[in-house]
Amino acid sequence: MQREIIKDLIKWKDKPGRKPLLLTGVRQCGKTYIVEKFGKEYFKNYAYINFESSKKFSAIFDYDFDVNRIIFELEVVLKTKITTGETLLFFDEIQECPKAITSLKYFCENMRELHLICAGSLLGVAVKKEKNSFPVGKVNRLQLFPMSFKEFVIASEHENLIKVFENWPANREIPELYSVPLKKLLKEYYVVGGMPEAVKTWIETHDIDEVEEVQKEILRDYADDFSKHAPIAEIPKIRWIWDSVPVQLTKENNKFVFSHVKEGKRSSELENALQWLIDAGLIYSVCRVENPELPLSSFADKTYFKVYMADIGLLRTKSKISASTIFEETDLYERYKGAFAENYVLNELKMLEKEPYFWRSGNSAEVDFIFENEIENETHIIPVEVKSADNTQAKSFRQFCKRYASKVGFKLSQKNIAQNACEETTVVSLPLYLAWNIAQYLR
Repeated sequence: MQREIIKDLIKWKDKPGRKPLLLTGVRQCGKTYIVEKFGKEYFKNYAYINFESSKKFSAIFDYDFDVNRIIFELEVVLKTKITTGETLLFFDEIQECPKAITSLKYFCENMRELHLICAGSLLGVAVKKEKNSFPVGKVNRLQLFPMSFKEFVIASEHENLIKVFENWPANREIPELYSVPLKKLLKEYYVVGGMPEAVKTWIETHDIDEVEEVQKEILRDYADDFSKHAPIAEIPKIRWIWDSVPVQLTKENNKFVFSHVKEGKRSSELENALQWLIDAGLIYSVCRVENPELPLSSFADKTYFKVYMADIGLLRTKSKISASTIFEETDLYERYKGAFAENYVLNELKMLEKEPYFWRSGNSAEVDFIFENEIENETHIIPVEVKSADNTQAKSFRQFCKRYASKVGFKLSQKNIAQNACEETTVVSLPLYLAWNIAQYLR
């Protein structure tokens, strides 16, 4: 399946002064697949080491950090030649060998010409745990997310529907020729999500039961990770928070409230467990900014936030929402529709390498997401309003644009594409199925 990150891997391969690459991403989002594909297509030789499935490799790193010795012994064990400029060396599940993580510093300093990629499902957790030995400044980083809607459409053999919108003008109405199939595909994406195995199963079978079996297995694997990798005292708290995410998303203002996780529990007792899930990449925290100034991170209220899941298909399965509820848009779906649309847009923004916050002023005015973006060599704050239906009336959005004079803003909904003005802001109204194309309209 086609993944956009291949372009970034090629850039890294050809980059002068390249460092070992750390590829992060939630478990089963396709890291091993994409690195293997990259290695076999762009290198003469590909050498693979999995520290989780074979413990013998860890012994090679126990003695010292002489990278020439390490490479020699790896060649002996793998029975292959590791040649700089020709071989891609891949350390998979590197979190299982902390000394291999430390060795990245020495590969960077003494053998930078070697193409070395490292990946791991819980690297965020491992890095925090091994922070004293982590090679700060000695690695390049990339993050792989579950498949975006764009990648899902391409995998579904509708790449033509992506190509047609690469330069689509914001003032040209989208005909049903394109909108009808894309709306259908978006519903499928809400059901299936972007976990590669679930997508592959859907494309091959179009059997919801088989897709859900894959999704449930992934969720079980995540739960097993809690037991294997989290501090013992935090395990029950992690489970409580993990199970509360879908419920908290459907609340009126969907602010995350610790007391709703477990009766009688305070934030001080649960904060570490929440952070573990964030570090593991399973959930995202989006903080409130009441007075949006640059940089947004300096004005974020880290005590007031919303929590979203990394994959919308897993959110649906965890919420126990049937596929038919989404396909047929039954009355039950009304309760979840807004939350699903928000989670979907948040995921798409993350894949576009945006760091979203949300704006709330007082008890009434709110814009779903705001993020920083450079336009004409100047950094601007971009507001994004998300509507699950075709009602795009947004008083708070207009208020934000008027108060902060945003250069560009976006409204995402079920309505057709349009472009208009709100005070000094150019407002681009996009159908939800074009969220992946926000970058084009920012340009």
